[in-house]
Amino acid sequence: MEKIRVAIIGIGNCASALIQGMEYYGNKNREKTSEGMMAENIGGYTASDIEVVAAFDVDKRKVGQTLDKAIYAKPNCTINIIDPALFPKSNVVVEKGHILDGVSEHMKNYPEDNTFVVDYDTEPVDIVKRLKETKADILINYLPVGSEQAAKFYAQCAIDSGVAFLNCMPVFIASNPEWEAKFIKAGLPIIGDDMKSQFGASILSQMLQELAFARGHKVKCHIQENVGGNTDFLNMLNTSRLASKKISKENVIRCQHDIRGLDPNESFLYAGPSNYISYYKDNKIATFHLELEGFGGSPVVFDARLSVFDSPNSAGVVIDAIRYLKVARELGITGSLHGASAFTQKTPPFPMTFEDAQYECHKLANRELTELTKKQVRK
Repeated sequence: MEKIRVAIIGIGNCASALIQGMEYYGNKNREKTSEGMMAENIGGYTASDIEVVAAFDVDKRKVGQTLDKAIYAKPNCTINIIDPALFPKSNVVVEKGHILDGVSEHMKNYPEDNTFVVDYDTEPVDIVKRLKETKADILINYLPVGSEQAAKFYAQCAIDSGVAFLNCMPVFIASNPEWEAKFIKAGLPIIGDDMKSQFGASILSQMLQELAFARGHKVKCHIQENVGGNTDFLNMLNTSRLASKKISKENVIRCQHDIRGLDPNESFLYAGPSNYISYYKDNKIATFHLELEGFGGSPVVFDARLSVFDSPNSAGVVIDAIRYLKVARELGITGSLHGASAFTQKTPPFPMTFEDAQYECHKLANRELTELTKKQVRK
């Protein structure tokens, strides 16, 4: 199989976990390499078939550094899947991206080890030119929450350079019909919006919601709160940047009502980030409170606490999404990948149950078209 050539916007914790994971699972000499992954093989592609060919950031500690150094640079604070001293030397140099609205003003008020240190001296590169020069297949968007202008700028760069787009943050592009139409016109697939971690708060909320409905219960209240200590949570202290994130996280819960024709407004639904505690670093603590009505109106109360390392928890999902996009492109599927988006993202263009989304992904992994994907094949 040929390599899947990816470019990455934002070399933060999520990119660090992804790139370390690609090396970890791509090492042919490592035993039991598939443990911890959802899918070892998708359309003939494994983790070892993915390579980073371009990387963009705006932090002066990363711009100009080779990728093997940049993924461990501050303010990154995720766990080391691979010891930095053992990570292979990379030929990819991180280039200056476009700032636009990608950095919140309040980030300047925190210690350098915890926040962004913007490189204002280096000129940003021509993104479209670099994507074409590096022959990238897929552009991965890891911009901070609230980067509306920047996310749309990079989405347009993907279209202009003929590159598929993986939107891992909550700016609504794949789920926006106008943007989807642009990707269809360009003959490109897209997955989005807002990455749903492998075993994180959103997928757990979804499964709890599905279980309650499947067992005949009414959901009166579903509250999910999150605390963390990485730059993502620090960035979200600026509540003006939170609107799309809160919508995205609540969509995971709300869409389960929509699928069943229920009115979500009859339940109290809340999901969102609640605080930043630097001590936690990349560890995220999520709490869940559900109040249900069961047989004869009898009350059921569920409370739980989840502790995960946020960035590695999403990296495996991204490795899968990359391969779904590559296979979709080879099959001529254009626009938003509904099944893969529903399986990997918080706000997909079309809500599905876990089972239905998984079915679509399994078919795509086997290079089989479904009734859904047949409609999306380029004529």
